[in-house]
Amino acid sequence: MLPLANIVRDAGAAVSGSDRALDQGRLGPKFEWLQSLGIDLFAQDGSGIISGDQILIASAAIEDSVPDIAKANALGCTRMTRAELLADLFNAAPRSVAVGGTSGKSTVTGMIGWILTDACRDPTIMNGAVMKNFVADDAPFASARVGQGNVFVSEVDESDGSIALFAPEVAVLNNVSLDHKTLEELRQLFGDFAKKAKVCVWNADDAETAALIAPMNLPSAVSFGFGAGSAFRATDITDLPLGSRFTLQALGETCAVTLIVPGRHNIANALAAIAASVALGVSLEQAVRGVERFSGLARRFDIVGTANDITVIDDFGHNPDKIAATLATLKAFPGRIIAFFQPHGYGPIRVMGAELAGVFANLLGENDHLILCDPVYFGGTVDKSMGSQSITDAVTAAGRNAEYVPSREECGNRILEIARPGDRIVIMGARDDTLSGFAADVLQRLGR
Repeated sequence: MLPLANIVRDAGAAVSGSDRALDQGRLGPKFEWLQSLGIDLFAQDGSGIISGDQILIASAAIEDSVPDIAKANALGCTRMTRAELLADLFNAAPRSVAVGGTSGKSTVTGMIGWILTDACRDPTIMNGAVMKNFVADDAPFASARVGQGNVFVSEVDESDGSIALFAPEVAVLNNVSLDHKTLEELRQLFGDFAKKAKVCVWNADDAETAALIAPMNLPSAVSFGFGAGSAFRATDITDLPLGSRFTLQALGETCAVTLIVPGRHNIANALAAIAASVALGVSLEQAVRGVERFSGLARRFDIVGTANDITVIDDFGHNPDKIAATLATLKAFPGRIIAFFQPHGYGPIRVMGAELAGVFANLLGENDHLILCDPVYFGGTVDKSMGSQSITDAVTAAGRNAEYVPSREECGNRILEIARPGDRIVIMGARDDTLSGFAADVLQRLGR
């Protein structure tokens, strides 16, 4: 909601809002920044809804019982979901690129946005994460950028089905894997997404994506990947602790690329971003030059610091693919891993708990250690019948070190107990910005 509020405000609208986190006293700096931009904030008690002329924008997760929603309904306010408003703005842009897929959306969106900015295309960017390249004193939470150019870049979400609202010129499809919906539902959503675009940039290394795209015979489809058949292909790969090097083969050209974000998943992300940028008219040379200067996103393998030879990493990993990519990046180099994971709800454990356990069991070594606390919960109705212990029990049964500690604070104490020089501690989870503070606190305590 925060980046969307910024985009609408910059377009000239009067914007105000409420948030459960504000009422609970969380995330103070974010709300202070919004207020500094002239966005009024209200308690989530209906006091901000004063006229039927107001348009109420709410995320799909907000229940009708929330006082703001009830007040808006009583006054007859026009209501839109966050995705509906975003789609209206996006579809009105002269040129557009939408980034979809189960994993990598925010990073690819940030990469494309930075390449276009670096190429003086002045895009508008809507992202789900803070883009480090755009962070400044007056934009500490730069998850959006409002440009004067004619290109709109946005990640689009399949979890609520809203990806169906978008009609992009260029559609990027990173991958199709289990997360919020069944694979059958995802195939339908992503298939329709690919067909609507003038150009579909797709991941040839992802079996589900390849099976989806192959029978469509899309005339302007552009593939990326590590295999010989990919139109944008990476070869001669060298993994570095904080980046990578590879050779790019595309459009009959060969060029060396050095990234300052680590992991092979980020090489794939860079291929997607370069291909999409070229589809929008950026030269291959300019796209490569831009992506090489992409410095990453907050909470995407975000190195918080090192104390006493122990490194702490803050990471958004929360589904099987994202967690696998993070662990694979860590396992490419020596050192024990202490993985802390806070599930992003009880529902996701029911949907993909077995797959999450499988990833941890397969990728963690015999000396590594996994710790889970209870899922994030900030209120509302939810079925808590299956919790974090179901994952740690399965990982333990597979012969790996895993333990369930209900309280996140106690998890921090446990991490401090077992950490030793040479370890990498990775803090993983989504939908809870306080995890970054938790990671910073762990680092600070390690230093003491």
